[in-house]
Amino acid sequence: MNILAYLIPISLILGTLGLGFFVWTLRSNQYDDPEGDAQRILSDTYDDRPKQD
Repeated sequence: MNILAYLIPISLILGTLGLGFFVWTLRSNQYDDPEGDAQRILSDTYDDRPKQD
């Protein structure tokens, strides 16, 4: 039972850090790329199949 005294605060700290980094990425616009997605779907540059010679 003594181990819970260590594990609960550690898990709360790690969860808070993870949430903090996620909020930071949202505020720094890490997920905003509307033009990139629109152009990437029309492009043949990154095709999964190898080019036929």
